[in-house]
Amino acid sequence: MTDVGGFAPEFKPRPRRRRFGRLRTLVRVGLVLLALLLVYMGGTFVQVYRASRHDGAVPADAIIVLGAAQYDGRPSPVLQDRLDHALALYRIDIADHIVLTGGRQEGDRFTEATAGYNYLRQHGVPDEALLKEVDGTNTWESLAASARFLIERDLTQVVLVTDGYHAKRVGAIADDLGLDASVSPSDSRLSNASELRHLLRETIAVSIGRVIGYDRLFRIDAAVNDG
Repeated sequence: MTDVGGFAPEFKPRPRRRRFGRLRTLVRVGLVLLALLLVYMGGTFVQVYRASRHDGAVPADAIIVLGAAQYDGRPSPVLQDRLDHALALYRIDIADHIVLTGGRQEGDRFTEATAGYNYLRQHGVPDEALLKEVDGTNTWESLAASARFLIERDLTQVVLVTDGYHAKRVGAIADDLGLDASVSPSDSRLSNASELRHLLRETIAVSIGRVIGYDRLFRIDAAVNDG
């Protein structure tokens, strides 16, 4: 390059090259973040899947049955499966108490907990062995209310009964609420495709709940559904 007047001309980088450099940096950062997200979600899916296949039934203070739909006092097939599983655990002396959970949907005459209570009484479980939580409208509320009266009674070691795909999340919620919890999944009536959909949905819920808290996750979900 030829000097003009004894001075070398000042070199100025082209703005376009700067923009491309910044864009490449952003793309690289984005790819790294995406890879980390995929690893996190993949690891969570494996944990959710393994929890769905693991029966953690051990001797405990109480068995908690997570609520599900009922039809005018008659348990839905899903709820009946959970109740039958809890009954089997009770009969082999896993625990002396069974907690029935679940409130009333709009227009219902019975709560989910009451439908479960009546079902177990008809199958020979004595009244003194049954406890009810009748106000919860979601898993968090039902477990939080159950935890309060169980802790007051010093019944903190519990076995949770729910569908397998739900096991990882309910176990984490119970632990957050101060319960020493294990999960014993009930038999599933789901097809393979339906079960996979539930596992994927639970993977997302567990992944988000770990970051923002499960109570906040349920509040957000309620606000979205109300909207």
